[in-house]
Amino acid sequence: MRTETGQVIRLGDYRPSDYLIDKTDLVFRLDPTRTRVTAKLQMRRRAGVAPGTPLTLDGDGLTFVGARIDGADAGDNAVSATADALVVNAPPASETFTLEIETVVDPTANTQLMGLYRTGGNYCTQCEAEGFRRITYFLDRPDVLSVYAVRIEADRKDVPLLLSNGNPVENGDLGDGRHYAVWHDPHPKPSYLFALFAGNLGVVEDEFTTASGRLVTLKIYVEHGKEPRAAYAMDALKRSMRWDEERFGLEYDLDIFQIVAVSDFNMGAMENKGLNIFNDKYVLADPRTATDQDYASIEAIIAHEYFHNWTGNRITCRDWFQLCLKEGLTVYRDQEFSADMRSRPVKRIGDVRLLRAHQFPEDSGPLAHPVRPRTYREINNFYTATVYEKGAEIVRMLRTLLGAKGFAAGMDLYFQRHDGEAATIEQFLACFAEAAQTDLTQFALWYDQPGTPNLAITTRYDRTARTFAVTVNQSLKPPVAGTPNAPMVIPIAFALAGKNGSTLDHDAVSGARTMQHEGEDGVLVITEPKHEIVFTGIAEEPVLSVLRGFSAPVTRVPQAPTRDRFFLARHDSDPFSRWEALNSLAMEDLIKATRAVSAGDPAAASDALVDIFSAVAGDGTFDNAYRALCLTLPAETDIAREIGRDIDPDAINKARRGVTEHLAKACERVFARIYHELQPRNAYDPGAEGAGRRALRNVALTMLCHAARSTDLAEQALAEADNMTDRAHALMVLTHLAPESEAAAQALEAFRTAFRAEPIVLDKWFTIQATVPRAETVETVQALTKAPGFSWDNPNRLRSLIGAFATGNPVAFNRADGKGYELLCAAIRRIDAKNPQVAARLMTAMRAWRNLEPGRRQRAKTAIESLRRGDRVSRDLADIIDRTLA
Repeated sequence: MRTETGQVIRLGDYRPSDYLIDKTDLVFRLDPTRTRVTAKLQMRRRAGVAPGTPLTLDGDGLTFVGARIDGADAGDNAVSATADALVVNAPPASETFTLEIETVVDPTANTQLMGLYRTGGNYCTQCEAEGFRRITYFLDRPDVLSVYAVRIEADRKDVPLLLSNGNPVENGDLGDGRHYAVWHDPHPKPSYLFALFAGNLGVVEDEFTTASGRLVTLKIYVEHGKEPRAAYAMDALKRSMRWDEERFGLEYDLDIFQIVAVSDFNMGAMENKGLNIFNDKYVLADPRTATDQDYASIEAIIAHEYFHNWTGNRITCRDWFQLCLKEGLTVYRDQEFSADMRSRPVKRIGDVRLLRAHQFPEDSGPLAHPVRPRTYREINNFYTATVYEKGAEIVRMLRTLLGAKGFAAGMDLYFQRHDGEAATIEQFLACFAEAAQTDLTQFALWYDQPGTPNLAITTRYDRTARTFAVTVNQSLKPPVAGTPNAPMVIPIAFALAGKNGSTLDHDAVSGARTMQHEGEDGVLVITEPKHEIVFTGIAEEPVLSVLRGFSAPVTRVPQAPTRDRFFLARHDSDPFSRWEALNSLAMEDLIKATRAVSAGDPAAASDALVDIFSAVAGDGTFDNAYRALCLTLPAETDIAREIGRDIDPDAINKARRGVTEHLAKACERVFARIYHELQPRNAYDPGAEGAGRRALRNVALTMLCHAARSTDLAEQALAEADNMTDRAHALMVLTHLAPESEAAAQALEAFRTAFRAEPIVLDKWFTIQATVPRAETVETVQALTKAPGFSWDNPNRLRSLIGAFATGNPVAFNRADGKGYELLCAAIRRIDAKNPQVAARLMTAMRAWRNLEPGRRQRAKTAIESLRRGDRVSRDLADIIDRTLA
């Protein structure tokens, strides 16, 4: 299971380790450059393994000091140590023995932010996936679970706070200005869930009483002076804990739960048992510094990491190939939590947009892989949208197929059977199959086949026979040569819509298995390449509404007839399907407009789209947030994905702007009324109602500026804004529509001046400028890398500028002369030398280079190949580049 050499790791080669570690005692003597780590491991030879079998422990760049076996010094013949491995050549013949190891690490020099590193004077760890081996030699694999006791020693003045997993045991003085703290986690866990934080932070405290009466202390640690901005995170945590009890019957199991917010972190957050480490952007919020989206993200990520306490910690994954078992399942759980906290239709639409924007391109390009990969070279590169978002969709399909009761029974059995274990996908599915008495063998293909299935659906109504026939063809084009494409189990939630959208009754259905759980849509279960389903007793010709709630992560080509989509956009009783119909009609117009622009003609919206946009905009019966989504045109990257080949980003940008201006002008009166009616009346509230009002009003602001071809209203909105949501949106509209204006320059400088001491707010300033849709933004981004506040060492800064440019600005990034690609690759080369994980993730922006028109395609390829030829390319980055070019 080791990956140090970068060789291909195969699921089929998995075997349990020869040894287990029942107990791990760690002592950290913290020092900025020479931290000494003593690990005392209670080893146990696995049953059936021959006595004396050599023991190999993982390491990564470690300095070995010494080792002891059963209390005696290990000689040179007994132990062989390199920076990346420690081998006990002839372990004791007894079943159990004690191995004590001492290593030295340099936290200050650890710019990879993996293992133990130092940031802002604080010590922090990140061990998922294989970071623990950068701290001490260990069986660093998820199926080796151990009980941890941790002692931390440090200078009290510089490092007053000493934290680790589990419950606090004791603390005290050591003399000479040093102190110590001891922590114990009674729950066996894999090494990737180990956490340590030591530093100087402020704290927000609260309490939570579980359903069984356990009193839990809650603490969130943030920079001094920022404690008030952690209030929303604390509220989200308490709501998450209660929701998990009520929805899944899962209680928290320690005496204390802690969150630490740090500014240098490769990920969003990490679910270490009892001590979550968070990127501070997902903890800190107040109306002045955080947008509505920031609040929603904090709520979701706090919930996600807390929910991992059971789906990931109490039950972990046997090996990294099973990563979706914890991540996909936990994403589903946090999606459901957010849907209950806010608007379920709006949340569902947002999740599907995210899936299509990130996972669908991944599923159809060179980086495609199954939800459970069969091989990998670098596991850090498989924390992907496929594992997370598509993994969540598979869990959702289980819920659709089994219904609420069947799904709950399967989850209950999973928790009962595998608590305290490292499990597999097969074990997970077996619980649902047993609880619901159903065969999930074919369903399991969703975990093993890469690619996005496509459905081709046609209908035929026979008025005389009163039958309605639906033909469904499923197909799966292998995105990678040689990958399987067997027919899948696809649950299609459906309804037959009659006049004015009312659901029609029918007598019988033949041709496919159907089901309908209490209070839910009917479901067609598609299992073969082709099904013809016949509904009988249909009194009038219906319109078929399918994939309601997006019941399966599939595409539909060709789309339903245009007249049916217009009908559904006005009348479908399912909010998702109603949005989907409108979105597809808008996409159709945008693709036609792109072709018109490419032919030298102007871009415009159809009269029918103008009519339905006007109707939706003026329909006050819709939820404001939902209406805002319906009135937001597909993004340029969405249009490019639908076009598929020989993409010209400039034509797409010009077409989208032309269609937007046409719609804005045609619906100007309606948007003006919305903008006026939704003026702020009350103090800022980050809840769903207030966020919905701001979302719709800001859509209206954008459209009115396009209609007038003027930024006057944006300038006024910016001057009047009393919260970051409105301020950032107005600044974006002003800067993107009039990037060369004096007003934009002054507004950007005023924003920078006001928030120069707030790095996570300055990230918005960087992103707004990095995404200005014009060719000259390449030079703007280059200049911004030298701006005050930018840092090549901080992942948040890199994502806000370099990442936003590469993924959020198709016009500049795909500049025809290739300078955008050169900028990204030069930045990646620089980043890779210090932080390979961040470099590799930025590189994924190049995954769709083959879909560009020939000139851009060649320039992109040249830039990628040049980067690959560079000196000392990391294993993380080389893996992404090689798969991108394959």
